[in-house]
Amino acid sequence: MQTEARVGVAVEGGVRKLVQPPQTKPQQLGTVSQLLAGGVAGALAKTCTAPLARLTILFQVQGMHSNVATLRKLSILSEASRIIHEEGFRAFWKGNLVTIAHRLPYSSVNFYAYEQYKKLLKTIPILQSHTDNVSADLCIQFVGGGLAGITASASTYPLDLVRTRLAAQTNTTYYSGIFHALQTISKEEGIFGLYKGLGTTLLTVGPSIAISFTVYESMRSYWQLNRPNDSSAVVSLACGSLSGIASSTATFPLDLVRRRKQLEGAGGRARVYTTGLFGMFRHIIQTEGLRGLYRGILPEYYKVVPGVGICFMTYDTLKKLLADISA
Repeated sequence: MQTEARVGVAVEGGVRKLVQPPQTKPQQLGTVSQLLAGGVAGALAKTCTAPLARLTILFQVQGMHSNVATLRKLSILSEASRIIHEEGFRAFWKGNLVTIAHRLPYSSVNFYAYEQYKKLLKTIPILQSHTDNVSADLCIQFVGGGLAGITASASTYPLDLVRTRLAAQTNTTYYSGIFHALQTISKEEGIFGLYKGLGTTLLTVGPSIAISFTVYESMRSYWQLNRPNDSSAVVSLACGSLSGIASSTATFPLDLVRRRKQLEGAGGRARVYTTGLFGMFRHIIQTEGLRGLYRGILPEYYKVVPGVGICFMTYDTLKKLLADISA
């Protein structure tokens, strides 16, 4: 967000006059630069938080094939210790290669689509006539963020599914890599197996990205309005972290369900859930309690604070850097 230059005061012949500062044309970032900035930001954030991301997935899916007594004994430290002793320290980054392969195009499309949807929404007559209205801006950010998240998820979904299955593997290795997983899933579950859980994912990602972008931009605007001299990197990091907490808290139960749907039938296992979305919610609550819907929320919080903050901070920094280079 660009802060306006201050208006100066000049004195001519004893008369004080307002002097408007010269207007500078805002730097425009090209399509390739936007895609590059978004992709690198997403890949870097995911790599830095990969251990916590894997712990989150493991906690989310443990209720599928574990009894309640076993679930009560689990903790972040015990699961982290198990991974180190049984799989080795590098196992924390299991599936990170496919995460980067997924995140580069996903983040690129996400950030680029968000900018384009915002431009498109601003051309709607009812919103165009309220450009200085805070409610209109929030509406544009919320709808634009939701549409951007849906667009990015739908276009890169098979890689997201493969990433979940690779990260969920523990001692038994069923999928040896990205291409083997794609080939095996297509062969055993059909081409539509690569899109298993897509509907739930879109229901999750749409509001999640919408909340994230809305909270981020609102907080950043408010912060820069009241403290314009603060470092933009610090502002992006703080606002990005808080936006991530807000979106994760609101959509975590849906995210847990989508992870479990992605693992249905993986490795030749029998289906656990035979009902739809609401039936899955009911089954989880009955077997694991209401807390079961938030299984893995703690490592998710630990991941989100640095992850989303790093992502937004890197994106904003790269945008400025690339804009300076192109200028």
